Amino acid sequence: MRVFLTGATGFIGSYIVPELLAAGHHVVGLTRLDAGAAALVAAGVEPYRGDIEDLASLTRGAASCDGVIHTAFDHDFTTFVANCQKDARAIAALGSGLVGTGKPFVITSSTAMGSATPGDPASENVFAAHSPNPRVASELAGQALLERGIHVITLRNSQIHDTCKQGLVSDVIALAWEKGVSAYVGDGSNSWSAAPVSDTARLYRHALERNEIGARYHATAEAAISFREIAETIGETFGLPVMSVRADEAGAHFSWLTAFVSKDMSASSTLTRERLGWNPDGPTLHADIRAMRRYREGSGCAPVGGGGLRAKRDETQERGQ
Repeated sequence: MRVFLTGATGFIGSYIVPELLAAGHHVVGLTRLDAGAAALVAAGVEPYRGDIEDLASLTRGAASCDGVIHTAFDHDFTTFVANCQKDARAIAALGSGLVGTGKPFVITSSTAMGSATPGDPASENVFAAHSPNPRVASELAGQALLERGIHVITLRNSQIHDTCKQGLVSDVIALAWEKGVSAYVGDGSNSWSAAPVSDTARLYRHALERNEIGARYHATAEAAISFREIAETIGETFGLPVMSVRADEAGAHFSWLTAFVSKDMSASSTLTRERLGWNPDGPTLHADIRAMRRYREGSGCAPVGGGGLRAKRDETQERGQ
């Protein structure tokens, strides 16, 4: 299958590339920079010059392939609402190149969209269409394409991790290092879900190959990890004290992360495992945090191993999870 992959040089996309190639697929990777194109060629990927805001290029790229996986997303949370709307436009443009074809189109969302009410574990059979979370725009765009008969498949991500990145946990680690303390809110009993990026990449491939129109899958290996446990692992790994922050003090300590750190973001992947035979076997979130090289302010984090495309990520296409 000739697969158009956006975010091909990003965190998740750089793991999807070898997964698709090993399965015999030909990968066409979206990139707007010379450095990104060179990294793709070196990895055995056909570069496609374009940008997630160049909607016409997205439509052409999708139309030229047998299937699409869309992972590109701007993770600058200072402009999160605008970025979610930008993602919705990109999804609409990609889908326009697939009208009437029956080709699979895998879009990316968050497990938060599967929680019927705040605090409930997310389920694949739930779509919180009226969620106040701006990321709902991505799934609403996908829903509009489904109504046009386009084979949209939604893959919802938990905190996706390796030894370098851990979704929002990476930002929590950076803040802990900056503040000199690893904190949680209240008793820290609210839980987050997580999945290794290698298992997540395999799930994207399974979703593409299955091509079940309207399906929703959860990249969730660990359903519920208490935020206190996450904070304690961060403290242990980086030699930082661990403390509780009162709810009324959370904003001052966590800044923009406040909207996430006190929320329950647990999720089930029972239906995903049953439908796709997906059995994640990668490291736990705690294991990947402990395996990180020491975080240094201003230098980010280097993975313990690896290289190639994953060492040459085009961060302008996809920042983080």
